[in-house]
Amino acid sequence: MPLHPDLAGFLELVELGRLTGKSKPMHALDVVQARVEFENASQILDASPPQAVDIQALSIPGRDGHSIAARLYRRPNGASTAQPVLLYLHGGGYVVGSLDSHDVVCRRLALAGDFAVLAPAYRLAPEHPFPAAVHDCLDTANWLAAQGVTLGLDSERVAVGGDSVGATLATVLAIAAVHEPELQRLRPKAQLLFYPVAEASTTRASHARYGEGYLLETATLDWFYRHYAPAAADDWRVSPLRLEGLRALAPALVSLAEYDPLFDEGQAWAERLAASGTQTTLQVQAGLTHDFLRMHGMVAEVQGIYAHLGQWLAERL
Repeated sequence: MPLHPDLAGFLELVELGRLTGKSKPMHALDVVQARVEFENASQILDASPPQAVDIQALSIPGRDGHSIAARLYRRPNGASTAQPVLLYLHGGGYVVGSLDSHDVVCRRLALAGDFAVLAPAYRLAPEHPFPAAVHDCLDTANWLAAQGVTLGLDSERVAVGGDSVGATLATVLAIAAVHEPELQRLRPKAQLLFYPVAEASTTRASHARYGEGYLLETATLDWFYRHYAPAAADDWRVSPLRLEGLRALAPALVSLAEYDPLFDEGQAWAERLAASGTQTTLQVQAGLTHDFLRMHGMVAEVQGIYAHLGQWLAERL
């Protein structure tokens, strides 16, 4: 399918900005600038986020003595009994991304079904390289398993999810629940994986096919990996496809963008999940690029993606 016309028009404006010197690709910016631009993009891609959501700020203890900021999103006047919960991890290449950059995503997720959304602000590279993000996500998962009941959350009915490297971190939690249960108390019932990084150490055909001009660029991916895990790209917690002997995990919804340098590795991961005995649903969002979850205000079809994931989760939680 051709690139979605509204998205194609947006990308033409991005390219015009580069040609006129008004903007630069992310990998040509310093880290501080890149973080600001990534957060500001949310206001362009979805300028009118829903307001009818209850949001609670939380502080979760991390293993290194630091506190992990988090937000809990719920529908107003939610269920009086313990609610299922989606532990959602934002994308951003381990370098950019924040609670603010994905606030609109979490709001829309919370309205997509009868579940709460818990979003932690795991630490970012280069200040906190691998495995800091993994540790923060594991600590959040264990805290949810132990303390969720105090917030009216049902820690027996939990899904893990995320977009881009957030999906990779969600994958790590799903794997740890089966392969390393002594390290993780949470036992997710489902996993939502949107355009995941599945193998940071390998270049595939889609990295060349969609490596420039389709929002996320291959050079930016390399920039992310150099900041986060320059010596650990083969570790399965960075590249899940490197894990040998994968056992069946919680049912997975894998949603990929057609025009994404990560397409091939996402497809390979969905195939690996299915081969392990994991109940796997693979969706390819035709005509869309990486980061489509943040594009509700630009691409009308994204509303249907949220509606479907809400239905899919309802059947499993």
